[in-house]
Amino acid sequence: MPKNLVQKILDSHVASGTPKAGEPVELVIDQTLTQDATGTMAYIQLEAMGVDQVKTELSVSYVDHNTLQSGYMNADDHAYLQSVAAKHGVLFSRPGNGICHQVHLERFAKPGRTLIGSDSHTPTAGAMASIAMGAGGLDVAKAMAGLTYRITYPEVVNVRLEGELPHGVSSKDIILELLRRLSVKGGVGRIFEYTGPGVKNLSVYQRATITNMGAELGATTSIFPSDETTRAFLARQQREEDYMPMEADPDADYDEIVVINLSGLQPLAACPHSPDNVKPVSELAGMKVDQVSIGSCTNSGFEDLMKAANVLKGKTVAPNVSLTVSPGSRQVLTKLIENGALATFVQAGARILECTCGPCIGMGQSPKTD
Repeated sequence: MPKNLVQKILDSHVASGTPKAGEPVELVIDQTLTQDATGTMAYIQLEAMGVDQVKTELSVSYVDHNTLQSGYMNADDHAYLQSVAAKHGVLFSRPGNGICHQVHLERFAKPGRTLIGSDSHTPTAGAMASIAMGAGGLDVAKAMAGLTYRITYPEVVNVRLEGELPHGVSSKDIILELLRRLSVKGGVGRIFEYTGPGVKNLSVYQRATITNMGAELGATTSIFPSDETTRAFLARQQREEDYMPMEADPDADYDEIVVINLSGLQPLAACPHSPDNVKPVSELAGMKVDQVSIGSCTNSGFEDLMKAANVLKGKTVAPNVSLTVSPGSRQVLTKLIENGALATFVQAGARILECTCGPCIGMGQSPKTD
């Protein structure tokens, strides 16, 4: 019987239960990630289980949230996270290496793997054809201890992309269009699988923006196939050996099909106070802007920041605007230094922040009154 991509990966990881929409199943988890705002408790729980070494294929502890360290408590947490990682066989990504989802995509995500992370935007790795899900810290600790992860087997929605993005339209507009149509509750109990001829024109970074922000749909996760674009990305990351082609079988069934004609999209923006309050940018033209924060795990990749740098080149940030830039990883920051784009940001008057989550979670850069 033909299977879609979600079924291929999930069914190969089902330890118990019936792989049918709405039924509870226990999944074997290959990879885990934590970040420092949620990780401390997860590792305390792992230690309480008496596990010597983690049982997963790979577990990574990222420090990318509480990095301002305005008091000793964050630094103490980081010291604990580093020591417990060394003790139990967890890789440790220290402050400054980058945002967990960006770094995991670059260094560790693999096609066909299952990943759970103690952060809601863990589905970013779906851009690498992983089944990647946000989970509670205790669930992540259990997975590191070799226990299964229980979910309700999801419905699978086929988002078929047709055509090509017009000039000035980004992959962010694809996920905003989905939010406009389906709302922040439209993905509950569902996985969104992207297919169609429009997929091949999207880079891995563009795919990652979509899978990342699929969390705002309330989706279990989102996923793209592993294709030649995936292989080329992994080759540039010097880990082409991790490549494996993966896609849905011809004539695979889905619970719903949503078609998006990329050629008909226009620039969109999510407005206060919900990600599904989506309006065309053309309707917002002329609105006064006080603060701009470029970065976050949704749009902090190399391509995202190069687009912003090209817009700013030879220009100066308006005197009434505060502009901050947060590169997603040390790798991205290094590339911006090497090609001169970082100088473009600095010369334009931008403030360069650490490679961390930063303003997205309210960690610094509070805006002024009103």
